[in-house]
Amino acid sequence: MDIQLKRGLLDVCVLAAIKDEDSYGYQIIKDMKPYVEISESTLYPILRRLEAAKMLTVRSAEHNGRLRKYYHIEEVGLKRIEDFKEEWKEIMSIYSFVTREEKKDE
Repeated sequence: MDIQLKRGLLDVCVLAAIKDEDSYGYQIIKDMKPYVEISESTLYPILRRLEAAKMLTVRSAEHNGRLRKYYHIEEVGLKRIEDFKEEWKEIMSIYSFVTREEKKDE
């Protein structure tokens, strides 16, 4: 898969993982696991990039004597999810066009 496409998809997946409630790194990985494998070394740069883009904010809270970073989606992040849904319709249309010959052969 094209690296830029995958990067954009993972960004939206991370935003979707925190859409309904604030979450932290390990939980985000766990929530995404049934759909997409993502490692800590991939997740944390994504979280930093999304924070820099103002799509999410970070707060620290103590948990079992340790500080844990919780991520909260912002309006810009919610808009990115909605934009993605619209873009996906176009991607599916392109996919249908590309695979139309295969469907005729079936």
